Amino acid sequence: MLEWVSLTWLQAVVLAVVQGLTEFLPVSSSGHLRIVSQLLFNTDAGASFTAVTQIGTELAVVIYFFGDIVRLIGTWFRGMVNAEIRRTQDYRLAWYVIVGSIPIGILGFFFQDLIRGALRSLWITATTLIVFGLLLGLAERYGPQLRKQAELRLSDGVLMGLAQSLALVPGVSRSGGTITAGLTLGLDRPTAVRFSFLLAIPAVFAAGLLELGHVFNPEGPGVQPSPPQMLVATILAGAVGYACIAWLLRYVEKHSVYLFVWWRVIVGVAVYALLTFGVLQA
Repeated sequence: MLEWVSLTWLQAVVLAVVQGLTEFLPVSSSGHLRIVSQLLFNTDAGASFTAVTQIGTELAVVIYFFGDIVRLIGTWFRGMVNAEIRRTQDYRLAWYVIVGSIPIGILGFFFQDLIRGALRSLWITATTLIVFGLLLGLAERYGPQLRKQAELRLSDGVLMGLAQSLALVPGVSRSGGTITAGLTLGLDRPTAVRFSFLLAIPAVFAAGLLELGHVFNPEGPGVQPSPPQMLVATILAGAVGYACIAWLLRYVEKHSVYLFVWWRVIVGVAVYALLTFGVLQA
């Protein structure tokens, strides 16, 4: 079993960049952190380091979508006392985000020990990378992709929220799961990606805050960062993540998601091979 070890500044920087690059792409940031940390540094980045650096990437979402978030929150509160506002799409969208965040919150709370332990096996990560990558490809191929944001429904929020909860398993991908569900439900790519980002904000902030108490408590496998390392890693992950958000939203307007499908399958097969030949340890 991997031990809890001190984090070096090189590890902090490399893992933060990996977190920022992969958090919003449908390739699984937790899976890539697990693979890169084991391959380059012979250790596990740890569920706590992963969750807390995700706060940085979610701050990037808040900054990028600040206008939308303020509008949705304001509309939600005004809708509590105004029946006319309750009939607007923004009010319904705010509720979709709230309802869609419930599944991952419940499952994350009750299964946190499993998430921090057995589910971090690289055999599981490789398998989920491939399986959920193929599911993403099927959704891209057969999803109608006809509905835009104005046509979002409560059922979309519920089902995409359930898909998001699968990302508790490294390799599934939060954005990958929600985008797959969105495309399957008939949303077009930009709508599925945009709603995926909004849906992630409550869940990721809650997970990061919950894990803060574990980051500097040496229990279980993973790296032990110092407070300055954790701060720098979180800021760096956020800066890289912001750039990825802007790029991905432009990319999906004109391109399919097959690039990410192929990447997931290739990485998953490569991890299988490295595990088989003993280069990586599960």
